[in-house]
Amino acid sequence: MVCVVHYMTHSGDGMMNAFENLRLEMRRGCLVLAVLASLRSEQYGYTLRKTLNDQAMEIDEGTLYPLLRRLESQGLLVSQWREEEKRNKRFYRLSPEGKKVLKQLLTEWDGMSSSLNEILKEQHHGAC
Repeated sequence: MVCVVHYMTHSGDGMMNAFENLRLEMRRGCLVLAVLASLRSEQYGYTLRKTLNDQAMEIDEGTLYPLLRRLESQGLLVSQWREEEKRNKRFYRLSPEGKKVLKQLLTEWDGMSSSLNEILKEQHHGAC
């Protein structure tokens, strides 16, 4: 019996770790799309982070700024330093290539979302 309890506890921890890993993986992809879509209009890091957080797409600075740098190095964003309110701020916006990629990603998202909704609907109406 002790083995059974130990196995269930271990299994439960494994399930939580698996869930957390999968949840983070799913969020990463969604955050890229959310950042690109939000940067159709120019923003600096703080306002972008606030916009995302206000839409329940919480992202911390340690994740956002490396993501912005990576997207810029991939040619999807352009940035420019400007002084605003007596402070230098780095403003980001989609590059022409970023606009093309965002359009493609949104088409892909719509297709995946539609397919997933159908799969989930079938599962919901069937035996779970």
